[in-house]
Amino acid sequence: MLQNDPIFYTDSRSIMDTTVTAAIYDYDTDHAVQTVDKAFGRVAQTDELMSSYKNDSQLNLLNENNRLENASEELFFVIGRSTYYSSISNGAFDITIKPILDLWSAKFSPGGTYQPPTQEEIDTTLELVDYKKIVIEGNTIYTEPGMKIVLGGIAKGYAVDQAIESLIDDGIESCFVDAGGDGRYIGTKPDGSKWTVGLQNPEKQGDFIAVMQLENMAVATSGNYERYFSDAAKVSHISDPRTGYSSQELISATVIAETTMDADALATTVFVLGEKEGLELIESLEGIECLIITSDKRILRSSGFTTYEDTNI
Repeated sequence: MLQNDPIFYTDSRSIMDTTVTAAIYDYDTDHAVQTVDKAFGRVAQTDELMSSYKNDSQLNLLNENNRLENASEELFFVIGRSTYYSSISNGAFDITIKPILDLWSAKFSPGGTYQPPTQEEIDTTLELVDYKKIVIEGNTIYTEPGMKIVLGGIAKGYAVDQAIESLIDDGIESCFVDAGGDGRYIGTKPDGSKWTVGLQNPEKQGDFIAVMQLENMAVATSGNYERYFSDAAKVSHISDPRTGYSSQELISATVIAETTMDADALATTVFVLGEKEGLELIESLEGIECLIITSDKRILRSSGFTTYEDTNI
């Protein structure tokens, strides 16, 4: 008996402080609903472990006590992977940057001075930023007093990968999961075409700087699009862990990689490194490509980025 045509099923939920969308092709509606629900469960599980906003998350318990016993394998893995990105970027990616982010946030929050921190305040706070001081012994993670970790540049990508793994484990061969613009695309559509992903042109609604055709790849963008229009929007949510100041050289960095965690972390890394060092890092890595928009609105691509672009659109 011939199988029916596959159905397209999609669902969106608010998790991890963003909108997460999962979309699959499947042959049974009930199975599709259950499968997608299970995938969202994996995203929620990641959020429970790694959220900065949940008081009882393992991440917050570590930040509160500077030690965490019986840490989950997931947290070990993400922290371990984070130190890899730190080492290949000479510290441009560093999950111990939270004290610097908190310093800037306090200055520009109610009760703050609404003035940038002094150089002395930044220098003092930077003493708490050093990924090399994260110690893992057995199943316990240690950090030094005052150090705090934030996983905003990597946890979302990891959560998408977890959701995708769940879908694949349940037999789904054609799907995507996107969390606030960080997405991973598996297989092809039933007609054999790849997944189409557009990179929004900040100057023109509905227009795209690039249109990518993806199969078994992920893409993520880091940046501050408001700076495309306004020099006043200088305080980026992405700071350079080496200087304590907002990264200013790029408006955005988009990275294509096999996993969303790689794309997510490397997009942040390239944004911090800037044009020259960022492109050099990407060219040194196998199977990774990027597109960057510089602060003076130039668009630059790594050598292999065009292989993913649809030039007919």
